[in-house]
Amino acid sequence: MVPDEVVTLAELTADVVRVSDLYARNHGVDRDRDWALLKLQEELGELTAEHLRMTSRARGEADPQARADEAADVLGMLLIYCAQQGIDLDAAMRRKWLRWLEPTE
Repeated sequence: MVPDEVVTLAELTADVVRVSDLYARNHGVDRDRDWALLKLQEELGELTAEHLRMTSRARGEADPQARADEAADVLGMLLIYCAQQGIDLDAAMRRKWLRWLEPTE
């Protein structure tokens, strides 16, 4: 993937999984069968903490970049989780969400 180019969800997932594989190998992270779900929850907590700071409901300096980075972590971990679990997220999004954009007769 080249930065700033449009990519498919499948391409994004493949790149994120590659980065995760590199990180795990370089840092000796054991990614067992529930690791991705637990990390997803951790990242959601970090996004929540940044949101609370941004909305003046928690101590600390509000940092829009940190909030964006945490949102990226949440998406990345969701993509990894789906890849590990064999979930076709593109198909699920089309079935669950995008069907509402289809014209009705």
